[in-house]
Amino acid sequence: MVSLMMIPRFKLMQLPYFFEENIPESGNFFVGEISSRHIVQVLRMKETEEINVTNGKGLLLTCSIIDPNKKKTEIAIKTSSSLLRKDPKISIAISLIKTPNRFEWFLEKATEIGVSEIIPLICSRTEKSSMKMERMRNIIVSAMLQSRQTWMPEFKEPVKFVEILTEKSNRQKFIAHCDDAEKKRLKDFHAAQVPQIILIGPEGDFTPDEINSAIQNNYIPVTLGETRLRTETAGIVAAILLINKN
Repeated sequence: MVSLMMIPRFKLMQLPYFFEENIPESGNFFVGEISSRHIVQVLRMKETEEINVTNGKGLLLTCSIIDPNKKKTEIAIKTSSSLLRKDPKISIAISLIKTPNRFEWFLEKATEIGVSEIIPLICSRTEKSSMKMERMRNIIVSAMLQSRQTWMPEFKEPVKFVEILTEKSNRQKFIAHCDDAEKKRLKDFHAAQVPQIILIGPEGDFTPDEINSAIQNNYIPVTLGETRLRTETAGIVAAILLINKN
C-alpha cells in the first residue's frame, strides 16, 4: 500500500491553472509577476512541481517549475496541446448595467458556461456607457481559469445598438425583449450550424424603435420564458439555452 504522505501534494489534485497571453509551444519561459507571485507566495510550490498554462486561445501547456521566483518564475514545457473551440460560436450582446457588480457577475458566469463572445451594448435606455475594461477582463480570466478552460471569450469595447445591427456577418440573430409583440420561444429553436448572437436589453428594455430596427435587420424576436428577468439573468438564461442546443 502506498502512503498518501509519499505522494506529492499536487498529484492528489488537478494541476493549478494559469493564464499567460504570450507563450511558446516548447522550451523554457518565464511567467509574469502575477502568476509567479501566486505560484510562490500563495501555493508555495517548489522546483519540479507542475502547473498548467493556457493562452486563452486553445493552447494548453503542462509545465515543470525550474526556478520559483515571485517576480518571474521559470518553467519548462513538458507537453503541449491545442484544443479546438466548440462550434458554433455563441455571442451575447448585452446592455451595460448601472450596478457594476451585477455586470461582473454576468461576465463570470457567462465565461464559466462557455460563451464565445461578449459584447457590451449601449442602448437608448442604458444608464451607463462606460466600464473599467481591465477589471472586467481580469474577471473573465479568473472565471476561465476557475472553470479550467483553454478558450477565453472575446470581450469587446462597448458598442452602440445601431452599430451591432449594421454588422455584416453570417450568423443566426435573435433579440430578446419584453414587448407584447409576437415572439417565438428561444428554447424551441433547433440547433444551428452557424454562429449565433442574441441581443439582451437594459432594465427598461429595448425601445419599440430598437426592436423594429433589429427585426428589419433580420433579428428574430424571442422570449426567454414566462417571467420578466433582470438584464444579467436574461443574459445567462440565453447563454444556457443556446449552448445546450449545440
